[in-house]
Amino acid sequence: MSLPDLLAETVGDEDVVAEVSLGGADRLAVTPTRTLVYRGDGLLSDETVAEYSHDVERIAVSTGRRKAKLTLGYGLDGDETLSLPADRADEALHPILAGVLSATGVTDPGESVLRTFRFSELTLVVTSDRLVKHVGAAVWDEEFEEFPYADLTGLDFEEGTVATAVVLAHGGRSERFKAPNESARAVRETLVDAVCDYHDADSLEEFRVAVADDESDEDAGADETTDFGEGPDPLSASPAADAEAEGGAGDLDGATSAMDDPLSAGVGGADGSAATGTDDGSGSGTAPASGAAGGRDPAADDAGAPRET
Repeated sequence: MSLPDLLAETVGDEDVVAEVSLGGADRLAVTPTRTLVYRGDGLLSDETVAEYSHDVERIAVSTGRRKAKLTLGYGLDGDETLSLPADRADEALHPILAGVLSATGVTDPGESVLRTFRFSELTLVVTSDRLVKHVGAAVWDEEFEEFPYADLTGLDFEEGTVATAVVLAHGGRSERFKAPNESARAVRETLVDAVCDYHDADSLEEFRVAVADDESDEDAGADETTDFGEGPDPLSASPAADAEAEGGAGDLDGATSAMDDPLSAGVGGADGSAATGTDDGSGSGTAPASGAAGGRDPAADDAGAPRET
């Protein structure tokens, strides 16, 4: 559909991404940066074009029986209000909100806004890359929340008698909000299709399986840590005592035998043999080793000591 000359002139080099008929010759055109409202010739007025920048801080909608008003808040610059038929309010809100999300940097270039849902004080915007949620009297302001599909680890729906709960798992926590049952099917289908398309899954179950596999791979990677062993042995305050204890533990049986035989306890050799020697058949005996642990030879002490004269 071609644009009226005045509207086409106002659009300039920008692309018109959406058009909404407002009845008769009147129409609303949305570009990436502006919303333009064209009013045709009337009995009491000439054709006009009103411009509304998408660099807004707040959007509010009030709907009456026949007319609806969209109020765009520009902070210190005040508010702008555009009037349109009540039955065209949601149709016009969707492209306007898409333009605002793009202009304010909420959505990325090339990201598509698929559908907008408005339930009393809950607004949901489903895009190709994320879900944007706003709670409050306004349709949108800076107090919004976004849930990128890249961070999504679970998506579930819990049906109730009046409303259906949508449960999103992300970042180790769950987010829950409710949609009226009369709109729950549309919310479910739109959100499931967007999430599955983003993750290249054919179904919600396939998405869940893929996410579970990714989490298993992450857990396995976390378990593959470098093994540094048990660490160095603790330093001892008395190394000599520890070495002596180790030597004594290695010869526990020999030490027990020595305790049973008082005579050999002090004169045994280093190999634990008896000091009395072994008979080699010549009648001569082996002399006891001097300096053996556990006792001293009085004769040897006398021999080594100087003699008084």
